[in-house]
Amino acid sequence: MQCKQDVTIVNQLGLHARAATKLAQLCQQFSAKIELIQEQQVADASSVLALLMLASSKGKTVQVATDGEDAEQALAAVVNLINNGFDEA
Repeated sequence: MQCKQDVTIVNQLGLHARAATKLAQLCQQFSAKIELIQEQQVADASSVLALLMLASSKGKTVQVATDGEDAEQALAAVVNLINNGFDEA
């Protein structure tokens, strides 16, 4: 099953190292393939380095794309984490 949803980066520092690590660790809990897409750039969301290469700053919109058995749950978890500013104060 494939799922996609656009989400805006809301935390102050954007998708920096700590946020990318938190996102990658979350994605590794799912069997679904999870990607973040920003302006023609595609990143494997389970790779911290790939996420950092997107250079997603606050206000940028990224598309979360999931594909696999638990795609819906993975999409919901990733969107929730991003919407919550990666749980940063």
